[in-house]
Amino acid sequence: MKNKFYILFLFISLFSLTNLWSQTITVCATCPVKSIKEAVKQASEGDTILVKKGVYKEANIKIDKGITLIGEDLPTIDGEEKGEIITIGTDNVTIDGFKIINVGVSYTTDYAAVRVVNSTGFLIQNLELEKLFFGIYLQKSNDGKVLNNKVRGEAVTEFNSGNAVHLWYCKNVEVIGNDVQNVRDGIYLEFSDNITIKDNFSKNNVRYGLHFMFSNNNYVINNTFETNGAGIALMFSKFMQVENNIIQKNWGTAAYGLLLKEVNDAYIKNNLFFENTVGITVEGSNRLEYSNNDFTSNGYALKVKGACYQNHVINNNFLYNSFDISYNGRINDNKFDNNFWSNYTGYDLNKNGIGDVPYRPVKLFSYIVNRTPETIILMRSLFIDIIDFSEKVSPVFTPDDLLDENPKMKRINHDRN
Repeated sequence: MKNKFYILFLFISLFSLTNLWSQTITVCATCPVKSIKEAVKQASEGDTILVKKGVYKEANIKIDKGITLIGEDLPTIDGEEKGEIITIGTDNVTIDGFKIINVGVSYTTDYAAVRVVNSTGFLIQNLELEKLFFGIYLQKSNDGKVLNNKVRGEAVTEFNSGNAVHLWYCKNVEVIGNDVQNVRDGIYLEFSDNITIKDNFSKNNVRYGLHFMFSNNNYVINNTFETNGAGIALMFSKFMQVENNIIQKNWGTAAYGLLLKEVNDAYIKNNLFFENTVGITVEGSNRLEYSNNDFTSNGYALKVKGACYQNHVINNNFLYNSFDISYNGRINDNKFDNNFWSNYTGYDLNKNGIGDVPYRPVKLFSYIVNRTPETIILMRSLFIDIIDFSEKVSPVFTPDDLLDENPKMKRINHDRN
C-alpha cells in the first residue's frame, strides 16, 4: 500500500513540475516578441503563446512542439498569398481564436490556412478563415477535434477552389459546430473512419456540402446542408449513420439532397429532405434502412438507379413530391412499409390508421421521364393521369411487387428535437 501511495505522489509531483516549467509567451506589436514565428521558436513543449489583437503578416508558420496558440480578441494572421499559413507536425497542439486570411493558391499544391500532418490530440477551434484555398486540412491525423470554425470562400468553379474542412486518412476526429460556405466541398473525407460530423452548417458550396469517399463507420448528425451544388455525397463507404439532418434547396439540373453510391449497411434516419431536385439518389447500395424521414416538395423523393437490394423504406412521410419513387427497372428486392404518401387516395374502413388498399408509389410517367426527360412538360396533363392509372391497375413497365402494403392514413409525427 505504501508503494502505491509513493507512486501516486511521484506522478502528481512530476505533473506539477511540468506545469511550473511551462510558460506563456505574449506576442504583440509592443511586446519583446513581435511575431508568431519567433514565439514558436522560443516556446518549449507545453507552453502557451498568447497573441494580442492586431494584424500579423506571416506565412509558413511551422509548429513542431506540443503548444497552445491562443488569439486574444481575434487577431488576424495575413498569409499575403505566400502559400500555407500554419502547419502542425506534432501531437497535442491547440489553435484557438484567430482570423486567418490570404492563403496562397496553387494548382499543384493544396495550400491550407491550417494543415495538421501525422498528429494526434489536436484541437482547432474558433477560427475565422477567409480568402482561402483549402481551409483546415487534416492529413494522416487522429484523435482530434475541429470545433466552431467559420469558413468563407470565394469559389466560383470547383477547379480553382479547395475544401473548407478536408480529412485524408484520418481516424477518430470530431468535426462539430462549423459554418462553411462558398468553397468547393464544405466537408470532405477520404479514407477516413470513425469521424463524427455534427451540428455543422454547410451552404452555397460549389460541389457538395459534405463528400465522403472510401470512409467507413462515420456519423452525420444534426447538420444543415442548404443550396449547395448537391447536399451530401456518400460514395464507396459502409456502416454509416445519417440522422437528424436538414437537407434542403439543393436545386439544379444535377442536384440532389443525398447521393448514395455503392454504400452498404447504413442508416438514413429522421432527416428532412425539402425542395431538392432529388431527395435521395441511390445506386449500387444494399442493406440500407430509410426510416422516419420527411421527403417534402422535392422533384423526386427517392430515385433508385439500380443494383439496390435488401433495403427497407419504413415510416417515412412522402409529401407533395413530383415523384415519390423512381425505378429504372422492373425488379424489386426492397421493402416499402408503413409510410405516409400524400398522393394516396385509398380508404380505411376499420379505422386502424392503415389504408385498406396497398399503395403503388412508382408511376409510369416517372419511368417515361427517366428515359425521355423532355416529356416532363406533359406533367399534370389528363393524358398522364390516364396512363398512370392504367399502369397501376396492370403493371407492365414498373415493378409489380413494389407496394406499400400498409400505407399510413395520417402524416407521421417525427420529433427532431
